Amino acid sequence: MEWSIDTAKNLDRDDVLSSYRSRFHYPKNSEGREKLYFTGNSLGLCPKTAREYIYKELDQWESLGSKGHVQASIPWIEYHHSVKASLARLLGAKKSEVIAMNSLTTNLHLMMTSFYRPNVDRHKIIILKDAFPSDRYAVASQIQNHGFDPKTSLVEIASNPDQPTISEQKIRQTIAQHGSSTSLILMEGVSYLSGQFFDIEEISKVAKEYGCMFGVDLAHAVGNVPLQLHDWNIDFAVWCNYKYLNGGPGTVGGCFVHQKYETQFDLPRLSGWWGHDEKRRFLMEKDFSPMKGIDGWCLSNAPILLVAALRASLAIFDEVDLGQLREKSVRLTRFLEEGLIGHCKKSIKILTPNDSNRRGAQLSLCFPDEGKEMFDSLQQHDVVCDWREPNVIRVAPTPLYTRYEDVFRFVEILNKIS
Repeated sequence: MEWSIDTAKNLDRDDVLSSYRSRFHYPKNSEGREKLYFTGNSLGLCPKTAREYIYKELDQWESLGSKGHVQASIPWIEYHHSVKASLARLLGAKKSEVIAMNSLTTNLHLMMTSFYRPNVDRHKIIILKDAFPSDRYAVASQIQNHGFDPKTSLVEIASNPDQPTISEQKIRQTIAQHGSSTSLILMEGVSYLSGQFFDIEEISKVAKEYGCMFGVDLAHAVGNVPLQLHDWNIDFAVWCNYKYLNGGPGTVGGCFVHQKYETQFDLPRLSGWWGHDEKRRFLMEKDFSPMKGIDGWCLSNAPILLVAALRASLAIFDEVDLGQLREKSVRLTRFLEEGLIGHCKKSIKILTPNDSNRRGAQLSLCFPDEGKEMFDSLQQHDVVCDWREPNVIRVAPTPLYTRYEDVFRFVEILNKIS
């Protein structure tokens, strides 16, 4: 394929998803020109309808007051149910398995309360060495709270120094080595640092072979890569909704618990009012009676304005053919990769796998000697990407709103500042 602006514009012209770009607000520079936005993997863009969705709930609060809990167009006491179908579709799950609630790390602690049940024989948790720090903090604290020592109970799967990705063989070997003493395996669906998309289905099978619980942090996976959580038989998953799902800064998180646990009411859990049988919730009973399925883990009523913003974005996803979204993601990321390898004057090491099946809409770029300087220069040229210590620039050509022309211009800017 010829590398030219005309090629990029032709690809945009033929893109069946091109119209969705106009559904989002783009940051602009001081002269009013749109910036190149490549950080949907950190914070997705604002849907133009988000204000409408939020203002609708503000108007109902204004006119109804507390009556909005039962009289709003979507009664607030059941508002969290309004996003279940959309999330279930994106996650390959049943509606009874998913919920929007709390934040990612809060949900992770809730899940480990139920699914990390260590004893003297099985007390280890296996994670990635380069897992997002918050996951590691949560895991280490859970180990300590059960009276064990992270130095002996926390097992980390590390990449090789000359190979930034982690082979499935190494994951399997680590599980085989520690499986008999492991209680829980916690993986990232997509590595926040390298962008590697792990074979969740295969890891789930291996975890079951060794009798381990299996949970997944989907922060960088949901809305980004194909997921089939129910069929993959994972035990639980947690995620945030403000990255590829464009739910807004700090919005409510998400949680999945497999259907096989939906009536296991004897599982240890941290309980709250909104997890109590909703048909009897307002009887103010003293004994907790958990809801069936994931709803039994819910603690409190939904933050309506946050969920309203999420609904605005999910309504867009509801319109999109997920197969077409994935196809564009693969092509767009490959177009970026081709530009960086074949048409960029700067020497760049790409940490993300070159196999499209093992990555989503992100390339992690390493500039060993001048990475921070390169990042600062990109910012000065109206490119919005992000920096991760010690030397990684993450670039995410998000298929819902990124154009091929954006990718071409990004490579042009790299050449200009090299």
